[in-house]
Amino acid sequence: MFSYTAWSVSWPYFLAALAFGYALGSIPFGYLFARLAGVGDIRSIGSGNIGATNVLRTGRKSLAAATLIADAGKGVAAVLLAARWGPDTAALAGLGAFLGHLFPVWLGFRGGKGVATFLGVVGATVWQVAAVFAVVWLTVAGVTRYSSLAALIGAAATPLAAIAFDRWLAAGLFALLAVLIIIKHMGNIRRLVRGEESRIKL
Repeated sequence: MFSYTAWSVSWPYFLAALAFGYALGSIPFGYLFARLAGVGDIRSIGSGNIGATNVLRTGRKSLAAATLIADAGKGVAAVLLAARWGPDTAALAGLGAFLGHLFPVWLGFRGGKGVATFLGVVGATVWQVAAVFAVVWLTVAGVTRYSSLAALIGAAATPLAAIAFDRWLAAGLFALLAVLIIIKHMGNIRRLVRGEESRIKL
């Protein structure tokens, strides 16, 4: 039963968790790392994205790896630090981190596509589901050599995997994040349909 008293006590923590997660997630590591490495503005390269995939287009694999780890780390940190106040607070912090990465205020709300941060949030919430995502990604990428398709199918699988582990709150969170990932990948989806999406080398 809904309790107004419980909500009135809890909502400041929920709001703080969302804001805290957003602050962490909005740190544009790909942009910062590229600047510090003397590469320039990563937004002027390739797809203009600030994520690890676009950083890799600079030819700096170590820079791309650092971006991948840092972007995933944002999601992990947000969830784990907020988890001490409960699963609801952790979920909101994870959502905030993801939104911060997609829409960082520091870069005019133009961020990355969120796959690495998504994986960090999933791994910190239900590590078994992150393992499912990894298996799905590797399988799809290995068969099709489309990184974007692997990410989309992997993300779509996470709510189902969470339900299989009886983690319903996590399933709701993962479903919301998966929808946002699909929206951010609409350009990739159109290229996949036209057969114009670039393949990865394995």
